[in-house]
Amino acid sequence: MIDIASRVYNHNWKIDPIVRSLLDIDFYKLLMAQFVLRNSPEVIVEFSVINRTNKVALTNLIDEKELREQLDNVKNLSLSRGESTWLRGNSFYGKHAMFKPDFINWLENLRLPDYHLEKRGDQYDIKFKGLWPEVMFWEVPVLSIITELRSRAILKNMARFELQILYARAMTKLWEKIEKLKCYDDIRIADFGTRRRHSFLWQDWCIQAMTEGLGKRFIGTSNCLIAMRRDLEAIGTNAHELPMIYSALSKTEKEIKEAQYDVLAKWHEEHDGNLRVILPDTYGLENFFKNSPEWLASWTGIRIDSGDLEKNAKLSINWWKQKGEDLKTKLLIFSDGLDTEKIIHLHKRFSSEIQVGFGWGTLLTNDFRGLSTNSALDPFSIVCKATSANGKATVKLSDNINKSMGPNGEIQKYKKIFELKSQIKNKLIV
Repeated sequence: MIDIASRVYNHNWKIDPIVRSLLDIDFYKLLMAQFVLRNSPEVIVEFSVINRTNKVALTNLIDEKELREQLDNVKNLSLSRGESTWLRGNSFYGKHAMFKPDFINWLENLRLPDYHLEKRGDQYDIKFKGLWPEVMFWEVPVLSIITELRSRAILKNMARFELQILYARAMTKLWEKIEKLKCYDDIRIADFGTRRRHSFLWQDWCIQAMTEGLGKRFIGTSNCLIAMRRDLEAIGTNAHELPMIYSALSKTEKEIKEAQYDVLAKWHEEHDGNLRVILPDTYGLENFFKNSPEWLASWTGIRIDSGDLEKNAKLSINWWKQKGEDLKTKLLIFSDGLDTEKIIHLHKRFSSEIQVGFGWGTLLTNDFRGLSTNSALDPFSIVCKATSANGKATVKLSDNINKSMGPNGEIQKYKKIFELKSQIKNKLIV
């Protein structure tokens, strides 16, 4: 077991990069990259980093030179032979050869494209532009880099014993959460905390603690590198990125409205009917169900990622009921702003009616709230999203207005197309 406090105190950052492998990403990125490479390899996209917690002044905390060094390191990464072997030979979701040989051959030769970085006031303007299958790989590492550099900037001012106490408190805090969760034998939780983790070493420690403390209740991690090293299930399917980009590429309002269903039809074909989890809130969950094609109800799961989680879970259940589906064969996955109390509440509320799972993110891998004399280590909400496709702006509406993104004119246009009349305004903790 690594002594993280001593490691932090003695760190030589030059020889200990934040992102140390192309597989230090979420599993859904690999699945989506294979899908995009096969279906839309020539689309030009731009991804942008957006700090939704603008009170966190990143340029005051993170040195630009250090940030460039970490980004340049990612540009030089390539898939190792062992990593390639794991992708080729491992079984994912019980399926062998999830990744096709032509995709892995492509991935072995992948080098991430260049980036744009400049200071804009107290924030960094970071953008990535190029071919979609290549650029999409920047999303997870750039967020991991920013959040860990911010952690390092704060921790470097702490003395040795102060760091030991800080990490002892953090370990105790997580273990207390685990002890509450292990009271529920049928609860199922996965780690979704890569993008906004405190650090790589801390995420790895959290996953080891979850594995020991929860046993079979902990079903895996979205982080491919840690899944490989710890012999865990790699967890993930797809993200908002797909409907956002395919909608932007649409030529008519009708095509925009249908894009989120068309991409799922292609996904179904890509995976031979496996990985059938719907993410319905890109343009509003209620309208997604209202206009959904009949065949979609046969899919296995729905991920609830914004808005009023209980309300949206009920809407999902009612949709399946109206379609005559057997709820005992269906799965709801909650993945928005989760912490112990919310996980337990949602589990109690829905697990007797339907299968329930949880993708526990930032408040698993980056919860240092209340552990030091100030709030400097509190997690913050930062994302890296596709902002254009072939020169056309992308839009995300979401069921939480604070997660909406895109030019205002396009947002209003999409609200009209998708008949989105109201959104709630949930505070973004993470």
